[in-house]
Amino acid sequence: MHTVVLASQKGGSGKTTLSGHLAVEAERAGSGPVALIDTDPQGSLAAWWNARESKTPVFVKVESMELAVALSELRSAGIQLAIVDTPPAITGAISKVVSCADLVVVPTRPGPHDLRAVGATVDIAENLEKPLVFVVNAATARARITGDAAIALSQHGTVAPVTLHHRVDYAASMVDGRTVGEVVANSKSAQEIESLWSYLEERLQKFSNGSDRAIETSPPILTPVQPPFVAADEIDISREDILSGPTLDAEEEVPPKVDFGSEPHNGDGRHGVKIVNGKFGNVERRAASTFGRRRSDRTI
Repeated sequence: MHTVVLASQKGGSGKTTLSGHLAVEAERAGSGPVALIDTDPQGSLAAWWNARESKTPVFVKVESMELAVALSELRSAGIQLAIVDTPPAITGAISKVVSCADLVVVPTRPGPHDLRAVGATVDIAENLEKPLVFVVNAATARARITGDAAIALSQHGTVAPVTLHHRVDYAASMVDGRTVGEVVANSKSAQEIESLWSYLEERLQKFSNGSDRAIETSPPILTPVQPPFVAADEIDISREDILSGPTLDAEEEVPPKVDFGSEPHNGDGRHGVKIVNGKFGNVERRAASTFGRRRSDRTI
């Protein structure tokens, strides 16, 4: 079983949207069964799954286990891929989640503030010796700043050759628990997600074959940016700028670890798949609501 962790200190980088899209695409591509694990207290991924009609990917409810134990149970239950969404913060709990990753995916918008914020995430991945891939997200088509961002990121790690562009259909498709590939299968957005998952899956396979170090030292493949440029605000971000972002001080008080068994974000029981003695329990579905097909007594 492979574990992909999406992590980024910067809020609004697109981790939750990308988590759901990658999970659905991986299932469609035959890489499943896929499990989604939400460690973000805001519960956006849980809300999306509860609005979803399809039973796949499964959403896992982990009671009083640590993530490593939960992943072991999922592996025993036949799950082939776990995708973990994380909150926009750098804490000891995030480090613990990253320590379980086979691959860390860092979505980053192509802007100076976003680029400077990736340093803490990079530090955690490097300290834990976890392979990391940057994904340039919400980019403006053919804008110079997109290419500049990829070049700045490539000074420190691998940049995915697939750029995700800013389109309304990414967010709009998630209103009722679906993805762009399920709404309009042949759209440009759907093609981007398909290409991105194909790339990430290839890297996961190479990592599992022990060739990850050779890959990490090879030059990244960047999405070409050709003139004419539009909306081209120039940026000048160096490796030092990226690495100068806030980091977790060794003597800083570490927030409490993520409690996978705590009550979820709306106060009701998480309506996902519960692990019981290594097996999946019943999936509780919700009745139809305005923004989805299932609901609880409270609105998420």
